[in-house]
Amino acid sequence: MNYLQLHEQNKEKSLYGRYITIKHIEPLLQKYKAETIGKSVLGKPIYKLEFGIGKTKMLIWSQMHGNESTTTKGLLDYINFLNSNTKESERILSKFTFCIIPMLNPDGADMYTRENANGVDLNRDAQNLSQPESIVLRKTFEEFQPHFCYNLHDQRTIFGVADSGNPATVSFLAPAFNESLDINEVRAKAMNVIVAMNKILQKYIPNQIGRFDDSFNINCVGDTFQHLHIPTILIEAGHFPNDYEREETRKYIFIALFSGINYLNENDIVLNEIDNYLKIPQNKVIFYDIVYKNVKINYDNKEKIINFAAQYKEVLYKDKVQFEARIVQIEYLDNFFGHVVIDADGEQFSSDEFYFPKIDQKADFCLGKSKKVVNGLINN
Repeated sequence: MNYLQLHEQNKEKSLYGRYITIKHIEPLLQKYKAETIGKSVLGKPIYKLEFGIGKTKMLIWSQMHGNESTTTKGLLDYINFLNSNTKESERILSKFTFCIIPMLNPDGADMYTRENANGVDLNRDAQNLSQPESIVLRKTFEEFQPHFCYNLHDQRTIFGVADSGNPATVSFLAPAFNESLDINEVRAKAMNVIVAMNKILQKYIPNQIGRFDDSFNINCVGDTFQHLHIPTILIEAGHFPNDYEREETRKYIFIALFSGINYLNENDIVLNEIDNYLKIPQNKVIFYDIVYKNVKINYDNKEKIINFAAQYKEVLYKDKVQFEARIVQIEYLDNFFGHVVIDADGEQFSSDEFYFPKIDQKADFCLGKSKKVVNGLINN
């Protein structure tokens, strides 16, 4: 099966980039006759879609964190597949019933913030249920009584696959259900599905798939649902080279959703994939967006060669996410990689304000007389 071709056929072309709000997806949800199941702190609707008539019930939600929109795009692509009226989609709909919340945190999406309008991280509110959005998700969970849960997120560009030097384009986790991090039948089922997704994704993004640390936090939704005996799978959309809009990554989220559900459709769950799950390398913080090497500076009237790094800060401006490069680390870059590496080859650092880089300074400077760096990258 050509998964990339399948994605292209079902890609929701009205959605693009990082800034995805309820206004962007409402026309799509109305087309599929979405039901309003609650409201956010600021009164925005929270929608639910249901598809299928099958016995296996899948609860899927996205954009619990408002600024994590890649999985929403991939999820809408998958929803298009479910409604494609093909033999494959009809087969899935006959075996599964889907309950989908495409955007749990519409206020955060609108403001492009992780938290909701009250400044609460909904993924730390699974026990207190202090926010209306948290209550909506828990009520849906209890009424729908799913057999599996998919918890969809984005992760930052800082994550790589162990020490490989490869970005973690997609990451998974079968959350722990207790402090001892035990593996019971419920958690093992989630691991099996992750292994199936990993096997397919390795064909498209080899060595770019990571596994999150499974430290237990009962306040997290995934840990809570796993604790309540429902296999729960965390999927994180990460960085693909030169893809800050995450249009490439959305393809692999679609493939993850498709292949995992296809695995559940075609296989009886047997508890034999734990070792293969644990072989997926763990995520590690090993990346900066841009690394500058062999830069000459004049410090205390002494010349020296240094390395430093910049990271993009995501800023919402006129309904578009802009990426502002700022210096975040000077020296101490051993064992770190850059998504972009610029070798100054001993050229002198200079800027309008400083003779050497400073933390939180905008990455606008010159290297020697011929290289002008604007917003982190050389602009000649």
